[in-house]
Amino acid sequence: MDHVLAPVLALGPAGILTWIVVGLIVGVIAKLLMPGDDPGGALMTILLGIAGAWVGGWLSGCIFGRGYDLQRIGDLGTKGGLVSLGIAVGGALLLLLLYRLIAGRRD
Repeated sequence: MDHVLAPVLALGPAGILTWIVVGLIVGVIAKLLMPGDDPGGALMTILLGIAGAWVGGWLSGCIFGRGYDLQRIGDLGTKGGLVSLGIAVGGALLLLLLYRLIAGRRD
């Protein structure tokens, strides 16, 4: 069984750095679209963006029968790159909403 991070790790250091930068961008966009009092700084924003990309890609595969190529997120000069970015932001927004629902129940 392959490790879930195998595709990312196969990209090498430059690919991993790209995922970190894109994760930060996606996380910031999601937090700007859904402002509120969320814990965590830059690291949590990066993780939110990266996880959002994975969730969005998985959901698009379930809904549309095929996932979008999340490796194209950094290629914003193409239609596929913009669609992939939108899917990643949508996944991050969903995760942010779920977090707030769960955290709100604790209060």
